[in-house]
Amino acid sequence: MVIMKILFAVLIVISGIFYVMYLWDFALVLFVVMLAMPVFMFIFGYTAKKRIKVEFSLKDRSVMKNQEFPVKLNIENESIFPIGKAEAVVEYYNVFNNQIHSFRLLLPIQAKNDQSVSFRISSKFCGIVKIRCAYINIFDPLRLFKFKVGKNTGTEIAVVPEGHDISGTVSYTDRINEESNKFSDIQSGDDPSEVFDLRGYIAGDKLNRIHWKLSSKKDEFIVKEYSMPVDVPSVIFLNLRCYEDSEYTLPVFDTLMETFISISKFMLENERIHNVIYFNENQGFFTERTISDTNELSEVVSELIFSISDNLYCEQPEMYFAENPTLSFSSFTFVTSAPNTDILSYINDSVDADFKNAIVVVKNYDESKTENIYGEMREIPVVIGRISNSIKDIEL
Repeated sequence: MVIMKILFAVLIVISGIFYVMYLWDFALVLFVVMLAMPVFMFIFGYTAKKRIKVEFSLKDRSVMKNQEFPVKLNIENESIFPIGKAEAVVEYYNVFNNQIHSFRLLLPIQAKNDQSVSFRISSKFCGIVKIRCAYINIFDPLRLFKFKVGKNTGTEIAVVPEGHDISGTVSYTDRINEESNKFSDIQSGDDPSEVFDLRGYIAGDKLNRIHWKLSSKKDEFIVKEYSMPVDVPSVIFLNLRCYEDSEYTLPVFDTLMETFISISKFMLENERIHNVIYFNENQGFFTERTISDTNELSEVVSELIFSISDNLYCEQPEMYFAENPTLSFSSFTFVTSAPNTDILSYINDSVDADFKNAIVVVKNYDESKTENIYGEMREIPVVIGRISNSIKDIEL
């Protein structure tokens, strides 16, 4: 573009010399036209700039990580001037780190027309991916002037973490939610408020379980099998507080989220309704959500990701325990990235639960080689990206 400006300036000088040396009408017209051309080109570009609108559109508001998703850059030109060549610079980044990826798109922009250009991107880690148009350069036909449009226009999408297979045991205890009416579909229990199944009498069955009215009609003893409550007070406490700002921040956050999803899915597969507790910065307090199926889990994950600030700010978990000093659970699982802290000792000593686990995300295998120093609580180190290999035989 600089070369074009120099070349055009030279042409203006030449036409001026031509007009001075030859006092013809043609020389005057040529000189006036050469002087007017830059003005016309500026008006051309400036008018187009004011009449061009830029926006992004996404097919979905959330996608799985490592999955490519389409993005459309929509450009609407309401002016009568076409742009032969426009240069768009698109940037995208995960808000939980500072690594910005960018690329350029070259495209014409037709007059009085709407057009779109599509591209596909993906994210290696979960979180919020922001996509923005740094700018779009448009030029006049002679490329004398450059104008920027669509600067910092953007959108965002939630990149959802993946779940991993883990092994363990979901135990049934005497702690149940007495107000709940949710029972197992595959396993009988001892709750007389709901009949799970009817079967023939087997030696050793309790007499109070015989269905006398039905037995009199069948001429044989029919026994009632009671139901197994699945709505027991089981909690996953997700501590997303960032204890270290480094290259590991995003991988640690990603592993924290995937650990939570893996444990939650494992509990759902074993018919265990449970709650998750996390700090919601948008609301400014700890939020507790019940998860009874995979749809609710997906909703919670999306809400959780959008509730986190760019700096991963999270209140100290001690605040929640100070506000709720009398906690009682069937199982309590604390997911964090800070090992050997006072909060783990507090959970071990003060939280009333039949099964207590502390899932601690660590950077490497060396940090995972720690002895369990807690009596009632089991500490399970999880190496970044190695969830299935780290969580084995967990008891919930």
